[in-house]
Amino acid sequence: MMETFRVAVRKFPPFESAIVKQWHSFAAASGSKLAIEAVALDLNPLHAALFDRREAAGPDWDLAFLPTDWIAEAQAGGLVADLRPLMTQRPIPDFPQAWTPSLLGLQDFAGGIWGMPYHDGPQCLIYRTDLLRDAGIAVPQTWAAFHDAARRLHDPPAGRSGTVLALFPDGHNSFYDFCVQLWTRGGAPFDDAGRPQLTTPAAVAALDFLRRLAADRGAVPADVRAIDSVASGMRFCAGEVALMANWFGFAAYAETAADSRVRGRVGIAPLPRGEGGAAVSLNVFWLLCIPAGSRRRDLAWDFLRHCATPAMDLLTTTEGGIGVRRSTWADPAVNRSVPFYHELDGLHAVARTLPRHPRLSEIAAAIDAMMTQAVTTDAPTASLLATAQARIAEIVG
Repeated sequence: MMETFRVAVRKFPPFESAIVKQWHSFAAASGSKLAIEAVALDLNPLHAALFDRREAAGPDWDLAFLPTDWIAEAQAGGLVADLRPLMTQRPIPDFPQAWTPSLLGLQDFAGGIWGMPYHDGPQCLIYRTDLLRDAGIAVPQTWAAFHDAARRLHDPPAGRSGTVLALFPDGHNSFYDFCVQLWTRGGAPFDDAGRPQLTTPAAVAALDFLRRLAADRGAVPADVRAIDSVASGMRFCAGEVALMANWFGFAAYAETAADSRVRGRVGIAPLPRGEGGAAVSLNVFWLLCIPAGSRRRDLAWDFLRHCATPAMDLLTTTEGGIGVRRSTWADPAVNRSVPFYHELDGLHAVARTLPRHPRLSEIAAAIDAMMTQAVTTDAPTASLLATAQARIAEIVG
């Protein structure tokens, strides 16, 4: 049996195709005879494999995709290799100046560098330019206007929902959506010491809005609770969603994918805001990490260096992901294909991050559980928030 270079990939078509093409380019340049084995896993199975079964500590994987949410947990559990010594021996050309600082901090802590940015795309408003124009609707700047636009553009007979939420309980996007709602209303999910602060008027307003929207069958699809972030992005690409708050990458994918039904009709804007809030985005990105148990650490680092080159970062973009180098964001050809690509720098200027905590997955799960109750029961909002706050206080304490 032929030996392979095994990569644990977050299941998403652009990731799957890009990493395979990048390996083929690397193998041609380096002379490696290994074939790539890219194993695509959804979020929960990916976490279960790398963390729960601790496969990252053994010889199963040579490289792994990890979101920045998980990097503190991975480092604390001894599941990822420190890249700093490798970087000292064989540096990445033009590192770090070719990347925006907001893509370099979350993985640089405890004296080490625990991953290289691979795919980015802060949250933004994504909308169909033709639908808003034809209906005479201005690009929503507030959440109330967003909800109103979703209701006006909701058209089930045409196979289109006004908007969509990623409510599938995967421990991620419900957490993200709640934090965004809180930030854009002038609140914050945690104080400066990392303690939860969910029993505030802004938190009540945030959760109430999400509950109303999730229950509004005149704005969202009937199966909204079964949809995750990737599915929501694919629905927009298929012409089944009029506007949504989602990751920049889905807008770029909808503008470039061969099977997209909305090419040339995609627009982005800053996220709407609530009363007392300001323009905010959320910065969570995907890293390429070397598992602690990788048997091919040096080869994996050489491949990481290859993926970090301008040409390979550009390939991530042309496959439908979001490159992480500023050169890619400003590339004339990329901006001809995706006219809003250059706006990434502006989104990063207002992007916020979640706390780096080794138990962030548990914190996210507590918010996820709160959101599930919020959209499936009549429990009072204040009670749900108080319960979630108490659970998170136990975790961080």
